[in-house]
Order: sequence, then C-alpha cells, then structure tokens
Amino acid sequence: MNGFIKQAILPAVLLSCTGMVGGCSAQAGQAESKQSQLEPQQNDRLSEAGLRLIPLTISADGERHDFTVELAGTAAEQARGLMFRTELGPDKGMLFPFDRVRMASFWMKNTVIPLDIIFVRSDGTIESIAANTIPYSLDPVESGEPVAAVLELAGGRAAELKIGPGDKVEWQQ
Repeated sequence: MNGFIKQAILPAVLLSCTGMVGGCSAQAGQAESKQSQLEPQQNDRLSEAGLRLIPLTISADGERHDFTVELAGTAAEQARGLMFRTELGPDKGMLFPFDRVRMASFWMKNTVIPLDIIFVRSDGTIESIAANTIPYSLDPVESGEPVAAVLELAGGRAAELKIGPGDKVEWQQ
C-alpha cells in the first residue's frame, strides 16, 4: 500500500468502520452536551477500560441490590459496550444513559458473555428485561417503549435477585 493511501484513506476507512461496530451497544449516538457532563472528574474511580465507575441500586420487592457499574456516557463508549469482555462480576455492570427518552435497540455482536439487558424508564422503573441474551447474536434486543437508560448485568443475575419490570433503578447522576 503506498504512503498516501496509508496516511489519507486508511484512517478514514477505520473511522467509518468504527461506527458500524457495536456489539452489545446502543445503536444510536449521544449528544455532545451530555458527553461533557459524563466525563470523569478528578476524584472519580475508573474501570480497567477507563470508564467512570458509579454506584447503582435496584430496589426489588423491598430489597436493595447494590452494584458498581461502568458509565458508558459517550457515543464511542456506548458503541463498544461490553464487547470482548470474558467476565462480568455478579455486582458489576454497565449503564448506558441517553440524552433523551427513546426506543433502544442493542445487539450482542462481539459480546462473549450472556447479559441481562435492562431497559429503564425516565422515572427509574424497569420497563423490561431481555434475560440471558445470546453471545455474538446480531438479532436486535429492543425496548418495548421509549426509555431513558439501559443497564447491562451478567446473564441470569436479574432472575437470581428477583429483579423485574416495575422495580426501581437509581444511580449517581
């Protein structure tokens, strides 16, 4: 490949391909204004992937379940999601907050482990749960109504904790 192609065309091709990859990720972007609000602060804890770690609680049947989740706040972070991860601890997860309430659609391309994909309304209640999603699947996993966020937990964890539609999800903004 000649030098011009490597320097001028290859980066453009890679950039355009990056937007097409989205294993277990939101298939829509995030507004720039929201991105700046979600950038790590000086005292924030970061995951191994460099994402901000925040506490999240799910209240189900009078019980509280505490998690530490990675915040996928930018379009790039949401596009990557939990792709290529080989494990996810029982009290870990990833949160995908949206800049506006909308229909959400995820897929499992390049996602090695099964996940529970939890769709969260703007009032914090769970709209629905796609339990034990199939690794590497290209089939869309969609919310049943517009939602404000999506939470991903290890596959089977929601059932294990008896978490279901109508339960409340709260996290640090």
